[in-house]
Amino acid sequence: AMQFRCSGPAEPRRAVPHGRTRTRSRGAAGAALLPSMLMFGVILASSGLLLMIERGILAQVGPPPLHPPAGLSRRDGRDSAAELELEVLRDTRNRTIRALCGQRSMPRSVWELPPLQRRTVLQHLLVSDRYRFLYCYVPKVACSNWKRILKVLEGFLESVDVRGKMDHKSDLVFLGDMRPEEISYRLKHYYKFLFVRNPMERLLSAYRNKFGEIKEYQQKYGVEIIRRYRKNGGSSAGDDVSFSEFLQYLLDEDVERMNEHWMPIYNLCQPCAVTYDFIGSYERLQDDANHVLEHIQAPSSVRFPQRQAWYKPVTAEKLHYYLCSTPRRLIKEIIPKYILDFSLFAYPLPNITSQFCRQ
Repeated sequence: AMQFRCSGPAEPRRAVPHGRTRTRSRGAAGAALLPSMLMFGVILASSGLLLMIERGILAQVGPPPLHPPAGLSRRDGRDSAAELELEVLRDTRNRTIRALCGQRSMPRSVWELPPLQRRTVLQHLLVSDRYRFLYCYVPKVACSNWKRILKVLEGFLESVDVRGKMDHKSDLVFLGDMRPEEISYRLKHYYKFLFVRNPMERLLSAYRNKFGEIKEYQQKYGVEIIRRYRKNGGSSAGDDVSFSEFLQYLLDEDVERMNEHWMPIYNLCQPCAVTYDFIGSYERLQDDANHVLEHIQAPSSVRFPQRQAWYKPVTAEKLHYYLCSTPRRLIKEIIPKYILDFSLFAYPLPNITSQFCRQ
């Protein structure tokens, strides 16, 4: 989870650390540089991520602890040292986003985004005028349950526990369907939040769900993936795509035109163009969801749904198996496409060292 302050004096911009290179635009070509590519360059220049990936340095670092929702009292028995560590982590994340998004070439609002990027984020921001909030939904990060909550809050569902297939369009209000002045007002005055997840875990979840269970995705994407990357795969129904083939497909895809289920969170929600008040995490889903519901003053009867019994989560063991069964080259090459999700939201790079994979 991550919380930002929306008011108060802006912090002065920090000087560029020694050794960091600045990218200067050259005519139209420089102006056309995608923000995501720019930030990728900034991150690599400032921290040497590629070298660390190659040497397996970051892969050996365990995941950082996720801090509790803002306002958590120490009366819950937590050790003060642990509380301090969590506060430091939260401050580090906030500063990381401010520093990266404070770069001169980064967008300051949705109106500075190229048309395709602006359309993407506005179509992923769901609106509640009754409770005055905007929620940027991210597929494979519990977005179905949040949509159920929105429908309950707006009176279209009796309970979050109502069974039946989830309709992801009806009875929901998308910010992108509003007029520019209505969009600007809500972006300025409404409470804004999103939830994030470990990038590799999210990709694996999308792969297992879409290619293992959804015939529509098997026919639309699976058949094409196998046709591209497998010899003599023309007779496949698209239901036997391997994880390696899926990653190779992602490497060849334009990030801005990816399917939303595997598009990077940065591109879906544009955290530089939209100042989010709260960023929750999948790893602390219940606690962070409760924090949001309390903040928007949802009725006490509205609670975040419990995980369904049929749901098969991506466990650490499953992720370990898939990562270590995939050619190391593919893992290393896919990281740059999701580097902003790893960096901005403080997720560790995947551990694919030989020592770890032998365990």
